[in-house]
Amino acid sequence: MTAPLLILGVSRSGTTLLRVVLDRSPGIAIPDESFFIPLLARRHRGQVDRERFLDDVRRLPAPAAWGLAPADVASHLRSPASPGGAIAAIYEAYATKQAKPRWGDKTPMYMRHLPLLERLFPDAQYVHLIRDGRDAALSFLRMPERTFTRTWAHPDTPAEFACLWRTEVAAARRLGLRVGSSRYLEVRYEDLVAGLEGVILEICEFANLPYEPAMLDYTQAVDVSEKPHQQRLLQPLTPGVRDWRTEMAAPDIRAFEAIAGDLLVQLDYDLSQPLGESSRGAKLALARYRATLGAWNAAVSATQRSPLWRRRHPPLTTTAERPARG
Repeated sequence: MTAPLLILGVSRSGTTLLRVVLDRSPGIAIPDESFFIPLLARRHRGQVDRERFLDDVRRLPAPAAWGLAPADVASHLRSPASPGGAIAAIYEAYATKQAKPRWGDKTPMYMRHLPLLERLFPDAQYVHLIRDGRDAALSFLRMPERTFTRTWAHPDTPAEFACLWRTEVAAARRLGLRVGSSRYLEVRYEDLVAGLEGVILEICEFANLPYEPAMLDYTQAVDVSEKPHQQRLLQPLTPGVRDWRTEMAAPDIRAFEAIAGDLLVQLDYDLSQPLGESSRGAKLALARYRATLGAWNAAVSATQRSPLWRRRHPPLTTTAERPARG
């Protein structure tokens, strides 16, 4: 298969909308969020043990939800396989089921693992969707409980979300500088909702994907019955559905801009007041966020690499594997 297309973006930046539209192209299959790339990369280093890898695949919720059995993945798993090649086999199996020649991914959590993505998929292309961080904060902080995984660094205030937004957006832009314009495209959420067709055409040209007008007619083709935070996918696009100018309290605006105002300016977003020097409090908040996130990642890595992981994650079955009743 050809190089994967990885959609990047901070949580609540419109990446689900972009995934749904691009997935309707006959040229690519982009499943729902996977979550398993860092896990499998931690558990399988060097040359991958085929049977051990497939046993882990059987324990992952995402492939089962995509209708994949280990046997589907096995037919795409080359020997010997690198960790990146083995992980790609899962997506290749999904793309084959969808009769598509290429695979992609959209998992905002991977914004914290960009060097890993580079290492695993050295030929990948990236589309980075950026949204004004203050609007993204409004959407993120209103998400219902149980619709996200809470880490030690989970933001609970606009200022805390500013730390996440600044860190992740800046990291993705540095990635873009490393891989170059043939592999990295930056688009804006605000442009996407104001002119969907134009942005999708730009992405299709960048990624060499076939474009069809039916890609834009997605509202009747998505199932968000179990996703209360994605109900807007059933409605026509509405620019300005979140507006920090009218919905965010003035102290929260100032706190966000104190931490991420310089990046907002670099991205040509307006500020509520002229940009000042970064305060000591803002620098401490960023340092605290990065240290806390680093501690969380270290703890998760240790747990996932231990024998306890398999005990806590029994094998799952897909619909195709379940015996018929009667």
